Amino acid sequence: MDRLTAMSSFVRVVERGSFAAAAAAADMSPAMIGNHIRFLENRLGEPLLNRSTRRQVLTDFGRDYYERCRHILQEVEAAEAAHRADAGLSGILRVTAPNVLGATVLPAAITRYVRQNPGMKVDLVLDDDRLDLLIERIDLALRIGPLADSSMVQRALPPVPLVPCAAPEYLARRGRPAKPIDLAEHDCLDFFTAGPSVWRFRTPDGLMPVPITGPIRANSGQALRMFALDGLGIAMPPWPLVKRDLEEGTLCEVLRGYTPEPLPLHLLALPGRMDTPKVRQFIAIVSEDLLRNRL
Repeated sequence: MDRLTAMSSFVRVVERGSFAAAAAAADMSPAMIGNHIRFLENRLGEPLLNRSTRRQVLTDFGRDYYERCRHILQEVEAAEAAHRADAGLSGILRVTAPNVLGATVLPAAITRYVRQNPGMKVDLVLDDDRLDLLIERIDLALRIGPLADSSMVQRALPPVPLVPCAAPEYLARRGRPAKPIDLAEHDCLDFFTAGPSVWRFRTPDGLMPVPITGPIRANSGQALRMFALDGLGIAMPPWPLVKRDLEEGTLCEVLRGYTPEPLPLHLLALPGRMDTPKVRQFIAIVSEDLLRNRL
């Protein structure tokens, strides 16, 4: 019989209080747990537990042996963890995300990931359409907007802030809106939707919907950014996409006193994928980078 397994069973009995609880924690039968305890007692020549009561009580020798076993098992776990860390991750991680994230915050996160894990390769699939994770063999998806598929394992991330902005040339020609309702008098550049275009702003009384119209709608944040830079109207793209434009003054934020409703952001994975080591580590890195980038 394996001595470490028997030690582990003994520690579980002490910490869980009974053979039945220890067996449930180890996915064994109570009889097998009892065999492990008897194996140790026969080997040591001393009783470890007083079985005169329903709850297992340590003998004086058993109390000392428990502390030694706990220390040994902790050392074994530490050694195995160190080996896993030295071995590192290996294989391929397939990630899909919308273009706006692939062009802004994801490259830095992926760079950190592959530098920390030289054995890993990353396939980054940028697509504003929602790919089938099973067919495309995707390990992890970043999705902006409401989710439709509840069969996926989901993890919420900080939402993506939106920034209403326009080129200085457009604002000089058409003026700057003072309130969200003033957008009705402006050309607005919006994401393509099946219904009417509506921008929503947060107010103390709740969300304020503002119908907008304009010459162009697109399914790409990058395209809307370019149209705004060309002076065609006011756009409300995700903040990371226009961060540098706002800093350089090629785009100017408007309606500063009003906060647009942000876009939900989620990580999605097929059942069983989210908890794999390669995915867990990538999630930790990308979550940190998204928070650092005001997401």
